[in-house]
Amino acid sequence: MSDHGLKIRAWWKRSLDRETARGRALAAKLRRGDAVSVLCEPEVHELAKDLDIHDAERLVRLVQVLAEVRGDDGATLAKALGGNDPALSHLRFQKLMRASNDEIATGLRRALPLVGYRCNVAALGQDLLFWGEKTRTSWCFDYFGAEAPRSISEETTE
Repeated sequence: MSDHGLKIRAWWKRSLDRETARGRALAAKLRRGDAVSVLCEPEVHELAKDLDIHDAERLVRLVQVLAEVRGDDGATLAKALGGNDPALSHLRFQKLMRASNDEIATGLRRALPLVGYRCNVAALGQDLLFWGEKTRTSWCFDYFGAEAPRSISEETTE
């Protein structure tokens, strides 16, 4: 796990702790708030500083999705959604993978209830932070429970 993922997990545990009234209140504000309301929370700026994020839209997407997560476990969200008896249908997964940056947070927030609001927080946070083609590809392999092939550059160096 990268340094970013570990920082995100630590922030999630510290700021969105479901055992405390303060953590539950902040999670509710982040889930329900618009972008400006989310950016008015000091804890959000702590995370931005820790991760050196200067993109407000990306930061808002990240914290709004993290606010939906209620439990941290070892399974990535893609793996939890997929498998032999998928919680999320193949068609809905394809739609999620084709979602624009503006739509991805909504899609992930809708998918979390299907897995009991639990996933690997560090992996989810890191994936959201660096959402792009490489992340989508990785999610496809995780969803279907397949091992991702090595990249061409790895094969040519051996």
